Amino acid sequence: MKKGYIIAEVRIINPTAYAEYQAQATAIVAQYGGQFIVRGGTREQREGMDATHNEEWRTMIIEFPSLEQARAWYDSPEFTEAKKIRFAHAVSRLFIVEGV
Repeated sequence: MKKGYIIAEVRIINPTAYAEYQAQATAIVAQYGGQFIVRGGTREQREGMDATHNEEWRTMIIEFPSLEQARAWYDSPEFTEAKKIRFAHAVSRLFIVEGV
């Protein structure tokens, strides 16, 4: 079975309020069998330079045992509620990707 990955880019607008989302998301990822591979850290953009994706953005990669498990996490009632916090306090792009 191929693994499922969440790849997200996030620009936090309100760090104080966003901290609640981080706490909830961490617990929900673990609950659905995922683990963070990348969470923030140094980001060095080498291609596609543009004004909208600069050093203010963070990158996250989360690994799940399967694509189905990644989808279950994203669509879960728990994460649906947590997303409301992220949507209110950050700008983001998120992809669900099948591993090789």
